[in-house]
Amino acid sequence: MNPRTAATAFRIVAVAEALSWIGLLAGMFVKRVLDASEIGVQVFGPIHGGIFVLYLLVALVAARVLGWSRGTTLLALAASVPPLATVWFERRATRTGQLPGREALAA
Repeated sequence: MNPRTAATAFRIVAVAEALSWIGLLAGMFVKRVLDASEIGVQVFGPIHGGIFVLYLLVALVAARVLGWSRGTTLLALAASVPPLATVWFERRATRTGQLPGREALAA
């Protein structure tokens, strides 16, 4: 896998993981706070679980292809736990040069 593919895949999965978190949180709100329906949790629970595992795998592949340090790799993996932290990590990694920007990949 080349760096461009790894970076693009990481970005896509990081955003998908964050969006699935939003869906799951909304489902949990409807279920627990509004005491209405479990459908949101039933739908977004498995979706988020699958994307969560995919994010971990893609992060490990990206770490290897892009030459991330152990610290950066652990931070990427830890970002999968708090809601929306994968997007924070993606932006941080881009800003610090650990994840090549779209402009750098095009060159």
